[in-house]
Amino acid sequence: MTQWTSAVGAAQLARLLHSQQERPAGPGSRRPPAYRALADGIRLLVLEGRVPVAARLPAERELALSLSVSRTTVAAAYEALRSEGFLESRRGAGSWTAVPAGNPLPARGLEPLPPEALGSMIDLGCAALPAPEPWLTRAVQGALEELPPYAHTHGDYPAGLPALRSMLAERYTARGIPTMPEQIMVTTGAMGAMDAICHLFAGRGERIAVESPSYANILQLMREAGARLVPVAMAEGLAGWDMDRWRQVLRDSAPRLAYVVADFHNPTGALADEDRRRVLVDAARSAGTVLVVDETMSELRLDEDGSAMPRPVCSFDPAGSTVITVGSASKAFWAGMRIGWVRAAPDVIRSLVAARAYADLGTPVVEQLAVNWLLSTGGWEQAVEIRRTQARENRDALVAAVRRELPEWEFAVPRGGLTLWVRTGGLSGSRLAEVGERVGVRVPSGPRFGVDGAFEGYVRLPFTVGGAVAEEAAVRLAAAARLVEGGASGSEAPRTFVA
Repeated sequence: MTQWTSAVGAAQLARLLHSQQERPAGPGSRRPPAYRALADGIRLLVLEGRVPVAARLPAERELALSLSVSRTTVAAAYEALRSEGFLESRRGAGSWTAVPAGNPLPARGLEPLPPEALGSMIDLGCAALPAPEPWLTRAVQGALEELPPYAHTHGDYPAGLPALRSMLAERYTARGIPTMPEQIMVTTGAMGAMDAICHLFAGRGERIAVESPSYANILQLMREAGARLVPVAMAEGLAGWDMDRWRQVLRDSAPRLAYVVADFHNPTGALADEDRRRVLVDAARSAGTVLVVDETMSELRLDEDGSAMPRPVCSFDPAGSTVITVGSASKAFWAGMRIGWVRAAPDVIRSLVAARAYADLGTPVVEQLAVNWLLSTGGWEQAVEIRRTQARENRDALVAAVRRELPEWEFAVPRGGLTLWVRTGGLSGSRLAEVGERVGVRVPSGPRFGVDGAFEGYVRLPFTVGGAVAEEAAVRLAAAARLVEGGASGSEAPRTFVA
């Protein structure tokens, strides 16, 4: 049986417990016993993902000293958590966090809603926008014009079309990261890139450190590859990474891989600053961990404040020995354009290409030519600007609607990306997702973005709808919230909305 995969120190746990906002007691209510308040506090930290599942807790005496309470209080709190399924213990191994058997855990990623269902359902499950026309049509037309020479070949390019590899290398070089085409492999979307990387570096049973929360589809891909996920809690709000936690996990767990989203993190929208990027690269190098950086959201900066974007994470690893970067056209351009890429050291790229012979052989030529046309003509920049405008308008409309209809829900408004990470005022995200579909709004619950049942009190809202549709989505979410609060069956009939 797997025991603990990370550890929480006594001082760290005390800080987390003290940071919890105390809710005012109702009239005539009594304060719970000290042990019960402590148990409830730890349980909430686990459910919100601020303390990972399978994290070793400090010894009773250590935590008692840090909290200035008796050891008996801590022992009673631990026993209460064990009886409720939130703590497991073994003699000689200590105690570590858990979730009760039977709790609903995320079993799948986020599948797009079938187009035929969009008439009666507002889909907030998939963080993707319609294509930025006319640039999709122009790119495909440009690709068809360039196709004839390639049609006389076998059409298999395991590393990607040479022209597109060169173009991508030039773009990294222009960002201040000298890159050769031999450091680029074109893939079938970012998911294809991550699948190839996981199979090369992290065999079944290997540890992979992941942000907590993190992107649901990638977490599921890693689970299905047989990886052991080691969650690292994010800092509060939009602060990004908690470097003390990252250092500790990398040192104690020595994961083979670590997966991070530094630019407008999915789902929180956080943007890691340059100091955190530098420190994380140094920590990964010291631990012998390969750091995989997902840049799929990096071009979706929605608010300009005069400051420059932080340098890419790979700029702090010039030799390419530690950092592998994954990019994609799917978020910045269109999800239907399944073109992704990997930037890594040449020997890593050669290994990935060699392994591809047993996977998909290569990425469709016409789509590669379309992306190359966009990048070489300036169409990419104009299309991405359309995408930014769409996302900014949708974000502002959704934020205003949720604040009006659900004022008790809490969130920080990100400066970029495509997602809003929302704390639901104590309601179950899983129940909201279930009831929401019955009243005509599809929303993914927080546990999909965590490891082993964390983030039950959250949902993710993407910036995929705007205007009147965003307002109606918030109205339906409020209706779902009322049903969950009242414990109703959620049988209210969905209303049909016509955009």
